[in-house]
Amino acid sequence: MHRRDLLKRAGLLAAGSLLGGAWPRRTPAGASGLPRISQRPPPGKRLFTSTAVERQLARTTARMSDPELAWLFGNCYPNTLDTTVHMGTLDGRPDSFIVTGDIDAMWLRDSAAQVWPYLPLVREDPALRRLYRGLIHRQARCIAIDPYANAFLADPRSRAALSWALHDDTEMRPGVAERKWEIDSLCWPIRLAHGYWRASGDTEPFDDDWRAAMHRVLATFRVQQRKEGHGPYRFQRLSENAAENPPLGGYGNPARPVGLIHSMFRPSDDACLYPLSIPSNFFAVTSLQQLATMSEAIHDDRRFAADCRALADEVAQALQRHAPMHGDAHGDVWAYEVDGFGNQLFMDDANAPSLSSLAYLGTCDRRDARYRRTRALAWSDRNPYFFAGRAAQGIGGPHQGLRMIWPMSITMRALTSDSDAEIAQCLRWLKATHAGTGFMHEAFDQDDPMKYTRSWFAWANSLFGELIITLAAQRPHLLTA
Repeated sequence: MHRRDLLKRAGLLAAGSLLGGAWPRRTPAGASGLPRISQRPPPGKRLFTSTAVERQLARTTARMSDPELAWLFGNCYPNTLDTTVHMGTLDGRPDSFIVTGDIDAMWLRDSAAQVWPYLPLVREDPALRRLYRGLIHRQARCIAIDPYANAFLADPRSRAALSWALHDDTEMRPGVAERKWEIDSLCWPIRLAHGYWRASGDTEPFDDDWRAAMHRVLATFRVQQRKEGHGPYRFQRLSENAAENPPLGGYGNPARPVGLIHSMFRPSDDACLYPLSIPSNFFAVTSLQQLATMSEAIHDDRRFAADCRALADEVAQALQRHAPMHGDAHGDVWAYEVDGFGNQLFMDDANAPSLSSLAYLGTCDRRDARYRRTRALAWSDRNPYFFAGRAAQGIGGPHQGLRMIWPMSITMRALTSDSDAEIAQCLRWLKATHAGTGFMHEAFDQDDPMKYTRSWFAWANSLFGELIITLAAQRPHLLTA
């Protein structure tokens, strides 16, 4: 069975049933017609509990005047901890293996994004610090196994790849669940490491193994600039879905070596049309700058820091030359993908890094004029994956096809907005499209939210929780109106 078919089937299941019926998919409505029962697993069935997160949950919920929004937040914010975190030890050190939800594997991207909203609480909770230490250790080990892989197995020695990846024509290694080369797979662990270091001041996870993994990141980025041939990575999959299969023998469409880093797949796990992903290259610039800062401050490794900054500068200069494209009468925008020959694609995808998420990821100022024009154009019919229906407006992507809006795109729109009216509209759309489940899904039909995929998708839940925490701190009037 292909991954797309498996996920569509998973969308018909509830997170509770996937965990052995720990909690119901839907709850009886109260007198007001709103659900009242928490959709969290019972305390004894939760995989991880943080006292700091529970306090934050209680504080924030108490300030919210909309009972349905508070109910959604109460279900979504702790969902990653409740259902996806598996703690242990590996090689004598803390180990955190974090699954995506209904897929029993750890994506480097998702695992970092899933726990991002809890970072402000690490100083007040030793259990959270252990979780982050374990995840940073685990991600470093994954990169050491294969810097080109996007998803990994709990057992680093296992060869039991995900069912849809078993026959992929690529160099599969023990511990790898799927091997799709995506630039952001190496950026998210740096973002998490830098965020944890800044939030905690803790340097324990950044040992020799982590440093070796970061050297592999830099080396992989340089190889994938493809100045001297394709490099070692190729990937082909026997599939009727073109988005699963990069062309030309698995090396992707041709691109001129202009200094940008090549990527075979997007953050959605769909194959790139043009191998030079603009959002992913922006993310790489920021990640390399963060890595340079950490290397100097923690290890006094000025040579490696200089190498990171040199590549960041090279990629940044290439972005300025090749990424701008004509948008509309208001001015230039950023392209989504280019090939260095002058061909450019404008679209946006719901997964981050996307053009819409650049300000969220810290790659540009949210007030930057070109970013604002790009974001506006992405939320218009200039983007072939922008959908507007009876239920909501939002961005999707090839991964789940036309008409399918990803709640993450709506959440990201709110997180990057300075408009109370725009944020309030996003909250209304999110409230209206969870199909009574109390959770964010992967995607839903633009006209019928009851048609959705992936009822247990922890990244979408975490991002929604982050939005509410952000609003409580910066725009509390939107939660008390």
